Amino acid sequence: MWDLIFANIRFDIVAADMRAQIGSCVVGERGILKLIEKYGLDVFESHKEYLFDSTEKMMRAEIKTIPNGVYKGEATVYYDGRTPGSKYKIRVKITVEDEEIAFDYSDTDSQTDGFVNGTYTSSASATLLTFLQMVNPDMPHNDGMVRPVKIIIPEGTILNAKYPAATTFGNHLCPPNADAIIRALSQAIPKRVTAGWNQLLCYLTSGYDPRKKNNYVDIGFMGLKGGSGAIHGVDGYDHIGMIDASGGVLDQDYEMFEQQTPYLLLNHEYWPDSAGAGQWRGGLGVETRFKIGGENTKVVTFGDGDVEAPFGLFGGKKATLNTIELQHPDGKVYKTTSKDLVENVPSGTVLFQQAGGGGGYGDPYLRDSAQVAQEVKNGVVSFKKAMEDYGVIVDQKTFEVKKEETEKLRKKKKS
Repeated sequence: MWDLIFANIRFDIVAADMRAQIGSCVVGERGILKLIEKYGLDVFESHKEYLFDSTEKMMRAEIKTIPNGVYKGEATVYYDGRTPGSKYKIRVKITVEDEEIAFDYSDTDSQTDGFVNGTYTSSASATLLTFLQMVNPDMPHNDGMVRPVKIIIPEGTILNAKYPAATTFGNHLCPPNADAIIRALSQAIPKRVTAGWNQLLCYLTSGYDPRKKNNYVDIGFMGLKGGSGAIHGVDGYDHIGMIDASGGVLDQDYEMFEQQTPYLLLNHEYWPDSAGAGQWRGGLGVETRFKIGGENTKVVTFGDGDVEAPFGLFGGKKATLNTIELQHPDGKVYKTTSKDLVENVPSGTVLFQQAGGGGGYGDPYLRDSAQVAQEVKNGVVSFKKAMEDYGVIVDQKTFEVKKEETEKLRKKKKS
């Protein structure tokens, strides 16, 4: 069976990775068996149940801080990978009753005939992941944590597709799922929810590298995700990047990128004015440009967030959209869709990517004017956006706030 599986996988490292995972499970098993051998099965089981019961009490205490009620939210999934312009709604009804909470997705749209569907497992984990961001972060993650939480996702919906529907995109439905939950619970716990986050829009490239006389594949880690949404009291994270790696602008080493691919990196930097304005602004997005070399180049795009920008909350402004363009040597520009395959990309083409920012939280006119001026000086916010979004007039030579003009502009809005 092992040989059958790995005969169909190109890279030997995958089998090595599986051996490492099996090995880690064996090591964990040894540790559990040593505990049981030392203290006995009854003692082990009683301590385990005590841990679960304690965690359940913690979760119930957290849920109890949410006002009882029924809260509804929705989000849109764009383009199923098969029918251009297609849209699907994720709808959640969250019921809070004393120490229990239920997430009901019964009104969510039916599954697609493309590959943009989720499984119950991926969707339920996304629900828990989003909710855990709103409760005590020190809570242990075990069975007790989920006892007071009910998740209803009917089979046949886009979040719980029925076999044999394709579910390749399932994990990437987490962001719109989170958006629906945030919109719902913003009515109940406004200080514990964030504004909208930038969604993934990535590119993968492959081709032939004449320098090495070999094929290559690259995952564009540098621009995987833009900024996160702001929350009450705190700005969003600038360019979160690949969350399970180093994060942000450190995701991919520039020199190694050029060594491993026949590409020339032109720029990779924070994208000014990409964050949604607010009393607390969203995180910045990022811009990436590189020149494609080599032969038989293919570009695959995968993700979302090129139709609807991350939303702001409580007066905060929305952020910017994702985009990926192929700028050909002859001047032609091809803007990719969010799920695309482009073959035979000519050498000399520039791939241009913008991963948008996160949404803002609160009225931008309440943001400290000196902080806005400092961000103008740092190139985070332009003079124009400082005036239009924040009502702050910044001197273009000294970068100081023009206080009288700023006060006049901000008062004009309030009136």
